[in-house]
Amino acid sequence: MEQKGPRKSSYGLDNQGLSAVGTAHWNLSAPTLYKEALSRGEASLSEGGALVALTGQHTGRSANDKFIVKESGSEDNIWWGKVNKPFEDTKFAGLHKKMIAHLEGKEVFVQDCYAGADKNNRLPVRIITECAWHNLFARNMFIQPEAHELDDFVPEFTILQTPSFEADPAVDGTRSEVFVLANFAEKLVIIGGTSYAGEIKKSVFSILNYLLPEKGILPMHCSVNVSSEGDSAVFFGLSGTGKTTLSADASRMLIGDDEHGWADEGVFNFEGGCYAKVIKLSQEAEPEIYATTGRFGTVLENVVMDEAGKLDLDDNRHTENTRASYPIHFIPNASETGIAGNPKNVIMLTADAFGVLPPISKLSPEQAMYHFISGYTAKLAGTEKGLGTEPQAAFSTCFGAPFMPRHPSVYAKLLGEKIAKHDVNCWLVNTGWTGGAYGTGHRMPIGHTRALVNAALDGTLANVEMEKDPFFGLSIPTACENVPSKILNPRNTWEDKDAYDKQAAHLVNLFIENFEQFAEYVTEDVMRSAPNRA
Repeated sequence: MEQKGPRKSSYGLDNQGLSAVGTAHWNLSAPTLYKEALSRGEASLSEGGALVALTGQHTGRSANDKFIVKESGSEDNIWWGKVNKPFEDTKFAGLHKKMIAHLEGKEVFVQDCYAGADKNNRLPVRIITECAWHNLFARNMFIQPEAHELDDFVPEFTILQTPSFEADPAVDGTRSEVFVLANFAEKLVIIGGTSYAGEIKKSVFSILNYLLPEKGILPMHCSVNVSSEGDSAVFFGLSGTGKTTLSADASRMLIGDDEHGWADEGVFNFEGGCYAKVIKLSQEAEPEIYATTGRFGTVLENVVMDEAGKLDLDDNRHTENTRASYPIHFIPNASETGIAGNPKNVIMLTADAFGVLPPISKLSPEQAMYHFISGYTAKLAGTEKGLGTEPQAAFSTCFGAPFMPRHPSVYAKLLGEKIAKHDVNCWLVNTGWTGGAYGTGHRMPIGHTRALVNAALDGTLANVEMEKDPFFGLSIPTACENVPSKILNPRNTWEDKDAYDKQAAHLVNLFIENFEQFAEYVTEDVMRSAPNRA
């Protein structure tokens, strides 16, 4: 095996059986990875300098093709079910062997990096890819070791990604040709049949979600920013609810946009980069993120570009899930350390397409636990096959069910302990619809959402009179500067009040039905904080 690159780890690839690859490119810089990706025809160059790659058929995560190997060391800790599906260890070994044979004599790209800005709790990870642009993605998304650390870098986990290798479901035991398989005993994740780069990122997140709770650290699918006074804020939320947008605030320092840990000393970013959705990205509304799409070093995934290299961020011909991967320092006010103190505020984001949740409401600690476990947002009619004409409620426990190997009660217990210990204020923010459901109402203006969030973070809303929502039991502020009072109570924004009541009652019932599976794992106080069935 020929090794190329400025730095080589003393810990080779032989542990994964990859000694027979033709050339291993180790820890290449961004410019060199650009050169490799362009010369190999993997990607194109935009006029602003970003690298534009298309992923073909798979433009998002293949959630149904994700499995965890069932083995004695971890099986009692896994929340087995629809999300965490078991895979036979012998089938894993066979598929891994076939992947290695597929790579014999070929080139691979290797990045040694860390997941976790906290040096006491970081995970050394080796990312091995067959495409240069995926290696640049990994370099963007994770934390680069110091030069002297690479000489003796020893990975605790390895991610091996080979899009050109597809599984044979009849032989390999997979659901389709695509597979994302995690083996905690082997400390290995193998990914094949898909070029969607997010599979690499979320595989590392899933590993941390398994490992960190044993250390008393809460892994979180969230963004974090911090004020000049050092008050940090956590933004939980599923994709499309505004985590990246709301955390990229020029008045606050960005810690990270998507994945963090909450330890005794405070919060820390898992990543060294951002992976922002950029469909219909507005320069006016999100200038910091927009600017990254025209920079050298950014990887644009499935973004439309013409022959002259001009981007069209509004064009969704490839997918609605267009993405930009860039180093976090591309955001002007990003933290250099990726670390902040314990948060003063926790904000749970939802894009309620039913249009019945308030734009902001104060949560009791018990309500915070309830909504964290629920992890509610809504899917929009027409954006996915089979959704029909009405919005569909989506509950993803802990705001990240696809990446949570352990039972939700493990993460919820940690959150509850930390909220209580640090006297944290908790808020539910609806970035979805107002004045009616999707198709009738309109999306909550980002300016109003920012004003409400800022008022929560600076303490203004703590001194405002609250009214109680009769359906969800939420405390709704009656006034907020720079926000029309009418929109604070969503019922006031509906012309047809009876239609609002019917829609709210419907969503309450969906919440209650979803939470039945978790009722035995939470306290009576949490259950009493649930919405009131009509």
